Amino acid sequence: MNIMIVGSGGREYSIGRALGKDSAVDKLYFAPGNGATGQLGENVNIKEYDALADFAADNSIDLTIVGPEAPLVDGIVDIFKAKGLTVFGPSQAAAQLEGSKVYMKNFLARYGIPTARYIETDSIEKAFKFIETLPLPVVVKADGLCAGKGVIIAQSHDEAKVAASEMLSGKSFGDAGKNVIIEEFLDGYELSMFAICDGSDYILLPAAQDHKRLLDGDKGPNTGGMGAYAPTPLVDDVIYEKVRERVIRPTLDGMQNEGAPFEGVLFIGLMIVNGEPITLEFNVRFGDPECEILMPLMKTPASELFYKAATSQLKDLKVEFSDEYAVGVVMASRDYPYKGSSPAEIVVDDVVHEEIAKNTHVSYAGVSEDDGRLFASGGRVLVCVGIGDSIKEARDRAYMLCGQVHFAGKKLRTDIAYQAL
Repeated sequence: MNIMIVGSGGREYSIGRALGKDSAVDKLYFAPGNGATGQLGENVNIKEYDALADFAADNSIDLTIVGPEAPLVDGIVDIFKAKGLTVFGPSQAAAQLEGSKVYMKNFLARYGIPTARYIETDSIEKAFKFIETLPLPVVVKADGLCAGKGVIIAQSHDEAKVAASEMLSGKSFGDAGKNVIIEEFLDGYELSMFAICDGSDYILLPAAQDHKRLLDGDKGPNTGGMGAYAPTPLVDDVIYEKVRERVIRPTLDGMQNEGAPFEGVLFIGLMIVNGEPITLEFNVRFGDPECEILMPLMKTPASELFYKAATSQLKDLKVEFSDEYAVGVVMASRDYPYKGSSPAEIVVDDVVHEEIAKNTHVSYAGVSEDDGRLFASGGRVLVCVGIGDSIKEARDRAYMLCGQVHFAGKKLRTDIAYQAL
C-alpha cells in the first residue's frame, strides 16, 4: 500500500513513523513534510490541492491521510474524493466543527450535548452585557481558526471586554475573530479524547491529557501544547461510557442529520466537572502532541485503522492498544510562543543505555534539513517520547531522552504528567 500524509508537523511525523513499521505499507509520501520526514519517506512539495490529488492518482497512492485542520477546513477531502481517491479526514462541511466555533457550539446545543453556557455574537454591546452576567474567570473565543490561540481566559470582566472588543474589531485574529463566543468558565480537569470515525461507526482511543501552558505548574501563556501523556488514570469506564453516549453517538447521528457525515478524527476537548464530561470544543484532527503519544500505543496496524475508517469499514475492525503508558515532552525554540527563532543545529547524543534505546524516540516537528543535518527552525521543534509500564517510568524515560537532545535555546517543561503523579 502507498500512503501520503498531508502536513508538516510532529503529528504527521508520528503517523508516518507508525506506518513505517507497518508491513502493509510499501511507500510513504509527505506533503510537504519537514526536514526529518524525508528519513521516513519522500517529501512532496506541491501546495495546490488539485495538483496534489493528481499526484496521488499518478503515483498509485492508495490512501491519503490529512493531518492539519487548515486543509480540511479548505475542502481538500472533497477535492480528493471528487477524483475517486481514498482519503482519511472530514469533508469541508463536516470540518466546520473546528472551522467555526459558532457552528460547533450551536451544534452542541441543537443535539443536547453537554457544554458550557454561552452566547455567540458579533455585537460588542451583547458581548459586554453577557460578560457582566458571568462569574469570573470568563472565556472569550474567536470563531475561526487561530492555530490553537483563539481562546482567552479573562480574570476580570474588564479583561474579557477588552478581549472581545479586540477580536470583534479584527485587531486580535483578523476575520477569524469577527464573531465571538462568550462562555462560562468550567472548574474541573481537562482531557483530550479522540474518536476515529467513518460516518456511522467509531473507535475511541485511550484518553490523553495535554499541557497547554508554557511553564511548569501550568503558568505562562497558552501554547499549542508542551507535552502530553496517555492513558490518563483520571478517566474510568463510567466516564468513557458517558462520553460515548452523550457526546460521540449524538455527534455522529447529528452530523448525518446535517447532511455532513463525520469521517476522520473527532478530537473532543472535555472538562470533567464532578464526574460529568462537558464538551469544551471539537477539533477535526489529531491533537499535537497527543498524536505523538497515542500512535506508539496502537498494536493494530495503523494502515488498517486509517484505511477502514476512510472506506466505512470500522465495524469490521477490532483495535488493540498496548497496556503501556506514553509520555511526550515538547522541546520548543528559544522565543516560542512569542516569535520565531534563528535556526539552531540539533545534536542527538548516541543512546548507549539499552532501556532508553528500546523505549524512547524523537518525533520531529519544526525542523529543516541541510546537508544531512537537522536544524530547529522555530516553534515546537520536537517531542521526546517515553514508553513504560507506568506513567512514572514512561515520564522518566522521556526526560532521559530530553537530556540526549541539544540545540541552542531549547525550552521544555519539567513537570509533564504531574496531574497523574
